[in-house]
Amino acid sequence: MLTAENVKNYIESSLPCEHVQVEGDDGHHFHALIVSAEFTGKNMVQQHQLVYKSLGDRMKQEIHALSMKTLTPEQWASQS
Repeated sequence: MLTAENVKNYIESSLPCEHVQVEGDDGHHFHALIVSAEFTGKNMVQQHQLVYKSLGDRMKQEIHALSMKTLTPEQWASQS
């Protein structure tokens, strides 16, 4: 069964991130907070596409739902 930690590791291994937090305990539905400089200058759809790309075929096979909040480091710092 896929864990939140697995999803976190998949994202971090393919996308340079300052912070990643993933929650979910049923093995198929997850919620993620992802902070990456790669998001700078991109709209929300483009940011989410980067995350989906980092997960590859897992989004089609193992992960049934992933809701996410994507932030640049500047946006993350302003929320703290």
